[in-house]
Order: sequence, then C-alpha cells, then structure tokens
Amino acid sequence: MNTKNITVAALLLMLGLLGGLILHGFFVKSGIDDYADKDRYVSVKGLSEREVMADHVIWPLVFKEVGNDLSELYATVNRKNKIIVDFLKKNGISENEISVSPISANDREADRWSVSEIPYRYQLKSVITVASDQVDKVRELISRQDEFISQGITCETSWEHQTNFSFNGLNKLKPEMVEEATRNARTVGEKFAADSESTLGGIKTASQGQFSINDRDENTPYIKVVRVVTTIEYFLK
Repeated sequence: MNTKNITVAALLLMLGLLGGLILHGFFVKSGIDDYADKDRYVSVKGLSEREVMADHVIWPLVFKEVGNDLSELYATVNRKNKIIVDFLKKNGISENEISVSPISANDREADRWSVSEIPYRYQLKSVITVASDQVDKVRELISRQDEFISQGITCETSWEHQTNFSFNGLNKLKPEMVEEATRNARTVGEKFAADSESTLGGIKTASQGQFSINDRDENTPYIKVVRVVTTIEYFLK
C-alpha cells in the first residue's frame, strides 16, 4: 500500500470515529433531555358545573290528633286521611304516588313520668307520603296545604319528616360534563405552560373526581347544582 492510500484510509477512519462520537453525543443528549422532561409536569384541575331542576320529590304530610277516646281518635284520623288523599287525587296526584302509613298511637298516660295531670291521654300520628316526578305540581300543592286548616287539619314539619327534592338524571350529564372539565383543565395547563415558557405535552396522569349534587341554596331546594372536578397532570416540554 502506497503512502497516498494510507493517508486516505486514516482520514476515513478518523471521520468514522468522529461521526460515531457525534452520534453518540446526540443520543446521550436526547436521552438526558427525555429524562429531564419526565420530571417536568404540571398538575391542573378542571371544573364543570350545571344548574338543574329536581326531577323527583318526596313530600310527607304529617298531622297529629289528641284525645281520651281511642276509637273516636282513630275514626277522626281516618276521616282526615281521606280528605288529604282526595285532595291529592283531585289535583293530579295518582294513587300509586300516594302512600298512607299505619297510624301510630302513643299512650301518654303509660309513658308519663310527671305526676301532673295531662289533658289528653292519647296522641295519634298520621303520615301520608307523596313520591312523584311531578315536581312542579307537588310544589304547587305544597303552597296550598293551608287549605287543610279550614277542615281542622294542621300539617307539621319536622327534621324527621322533611320534603326532599332529588335529581336522578346524572348519567345523561356525565359525558358532557367530564369533557368540559377536561377541556377546562387543558386550558389552565396551556396558560401555565405559556407563562413558564414551556410547551404542554401529553397526559401523565388523570383522575376524575366524584360528582356532587347539592341544593343551590336553602330557599330553593328544588334547584340543584351538579359539580365535578378533574385533576390532570401534563408533561411540560
């Protein structure tokens, strides 16, 4: 081999070694950058809310009667139960939406711990419950229950027997609300990335919070607020 060929071979060898070192350095840098990117991420939350009307109501009508003649009391309570049930049916509540609980009786003489006289020995309680999807209709009738007073019926409200409004249409709202919450989370992530001179990457982790349904306020329990929050971690580049 002459000197010229040796020189060419040496140059080719050096170029090969230099190219290998450059490529090696590139891959090492790329690996380091990828590794560093894995440690750079942002955690953001996305909210979605809907205001909806209740689609089911449970309305208990409760009244009590006191007296000393038990048979007469039972007759009075049954008569008043019929007045209430007839009123409900006359105003659009079907029979399968009405339930009449057994009359409960309390012998206050037997339970009396005081030595003082009590004017009436027996107390009977009646509970008629309306369970209906006709929320607007029931709300109207609730506002008219004072009509019973003229017939000697005073319905009471207590913590044990409260009107309850509920919303059962959550499954129809879920897909749309989750999509909106996710979209809002990405908007927040993109704003953070822009402020930090980064680019928002793919999703690292994502979790969907539980849906909550609450009264909008204490004065309008028939209006509900449905809420969900998603938490998403995005890589930053």
